[in-house]
Amino acid sequence: MIIILLGPPGAGKGTQAGAIAGRFGIPHISTGDIFRANLKNGTPLGLEAKKYMDAGSLVPDELVVRLVGDRLGETDALKGALLDGFPRTVGQADALSACLAGQGRGVDHCLCLEVDDGVLIKRLAGRRLCRGCGAGFHVDFSPPPADGRCPNCRGEIYQRDDDSEATIENRLKVYHDQTSPLIAWYAERGLLRVVDGDAPMATVEAGVVRALGL
Repeated sequence: MIIILLGPPGAGKGTQAGAIAGRFGIPHISTGDIFRANLKNGTPLGLEAKKYMDAGSLVPDELVVRLVGDRLGETDALKGALLDGFPRTVGQADALSACLAGQGRGVDHCLCLEVDDGVLIKRLAGRRLCRGCGAGFHVDFSPPPADGRCPNCRGEIYQRDDDSEATIENRLKVYHDQTSPLIAWYAERGLLRVVDGDAPMATVEAGVVRALGL
């Protein structure tokens, strides 16, 4: 079973990805993991991708799809995989479909976690971290101490630059601009499964189970 996982920043994809992969006994695969593995192992595809990365260029879709296809051909992915962060565009989705067809299979589900932008901004902009031990806090759900120091190690508690409201709004705009056509592409093929991600974790997990027909 091949499952595509879509969702905006802060929608809880990481949590759901782990649950889905565990339930099906399939690997959770991200393009970042694929690139790192190929670069570490010095594979021909990894070395080819490195040329583009060293030049500061985007790795071409054709090469990305070859890397993904190669990963999906590994033993642990023969019965399926959860793809997280790929495809990102209609062109990549089309190329992935052709690649999978060459392996005698295809995408079974495109699962999209939907959360209102206002909720996502509140979730992400409220996050705080400790510089010392990395402990996490949230101004609304798990407030840090008033003195701004971590109760575990007394490290400074701070907000990451990419958690500023302006940066989050830009990240969400990029996501919507890139992903809206992709969502429509999978919907036209009857593969889109939409789940409300703005709910308690157990409710979201139950929605995922229903969406995937489990």
